[in-house]
Amino acid sequence: MPLYKTLTISPSTNAFIWKIEESIEELKQGITLTESNEARMNSMKSNLHQKGFLSIRHLLKEVGLSDADLQYDEYGKPHLTNGRYISITHSFEFTAIIFSNETPVGVDIEKQREKILKIAHKFTPIEEYKTIANVDALISKLTIVWGGKESLYKIYGKKKLHFIDHIYIKDFSFEDGKTTGEIRYNGEETSYEIQFLEFEGFTCTYAY
Repeated sequence: MPLYKTLTISPSTNAFIWKIEESIEELKQGITLTESNEARMNSMKSNLHQKGFLSIRHLLKEVGLSDADLQYDEYGKPHLTNGRYISITHSFEFTAIIFSNETPVGVDIEKQREKILKIAHKFTPIEEYKTIANVDALISKLTIVWGGKESLYKIYGKKKLHFIDHIYIKDFSFEDGKTTGEIRYNGEETSYEIQFLEFEGFTCTYAY
């Protein structure tokens, strides 16, 4: 089973990335779904979405959790009991979770694609990046910014946040592999650490 990467963020916080290479039948082996999640998976029209759903259950096993441990609120945010935190993401053939015993966490995987250049103005002041002449570098940077904002959005977990108005990512260099971000909403500001890595044309960003 291809556990692609394990990331130790702190003694109590870890992230795991899975590369989907199995069939649905192979992914069903060794896991048990609740009745409602079995129905949820069966309602998915895409085989890739079903595979993503199942592979995430294998990632849960990496931290001693099962499908039954996950509960979703009215916004679709996954929750755990006993003061534990989790976030989940799926993009094409990659899935990931981030898990923590002590701090809210968020994770996002994105495929690096040129179409992000067309929507960048909707989630970040694009003039901040006008000095980047190399298109590939610009796509890479914008994908990290989007992933950082998506990770913070997942931590907040409600629908009222706007990426361009309420979530801020501090500028960074690729070499650092990290930056910071803030949620500024309803007169409150909360800061988070953000880290990122790139692999096989994808970007994984996580916040804590």
